[in-house]
Amino acid sequence: MDIVLEDLDRRADFPLVPAFQRRSRYTARMKDHHQDAASDFNTLVAARRNFTLRRLHAPGPDDAALARIVEAAAHAPDHGLLRPWRFVLIPGQRRADLGEVFAAALAARDPGCDEAALATARDKALRAPCLLVAVLRDAPGSKTIPVAEKLVSLGCALQNLLLAAGAEGFATGLASGAAMDSPGMRRLLRLTPHERAICFIGLGTAASAKPPRPRPDAADYLSSL
Repeated sequence: MDIVLEDLDRRADFPLVPAFQRRSRYTARMKDHHQDAASDFNTLVAARRNFTLRRLHAPGPDDAALARIVEAAAHAPDHGLLRPWRFVLIPGQRRADLGEVFAAALAARDPGCDEAALATARDKALRAPCLLVAVLRDAPGSKTIPVAEKLVSLGCALQNLLLAAGAEGFATGLASGAAMDSPGMRRLLRLTPHERAICFIGLGTAASAKPPRPRPDAADYLSSL
């Protein structure tokens, strides 16, 4: 060991330094790293936009990118470790089935709708190159944890997913509607009685840049007792 230390000590590019100096340098590097990470995160959050699904075009994420994006959702807060949510991918070959669900839901709400309206409803299923559905799970054995907390967990999972998609370079959009809880939607997604479809998540490339909307000042929603 003495020989190794002596050899290292002879190297001009690797001088031996006291331990307290090494700790100080490490602390400084970590501080710089955290500052850079915080800056990157704030930039990512500020850059997030919600696009209507019809404004999301190809390319969307490939399988590897989608896996990374969805994995980010798992870092959401989860009281009781219930994972009270899941996501369902609607692949291209099943978009027509989703379109029929939209059309059937419209016909049930408005029996007098014409074929043009039904065609518009079907067309909504073709929007966004990558389409997911967020599903809330309120399992019977988890009633000790309020459903409101489960919705909070799902919301955090969604935000993680949206930010991860932004980090991968994709635009995103959320959408819902009257068909979300229709019988046809429940059958298509194979929802159990304790599950509920909350919204669609579209991922793709934005047709055009979208300016930021006015954001409230923190003082408008932060108060102190």
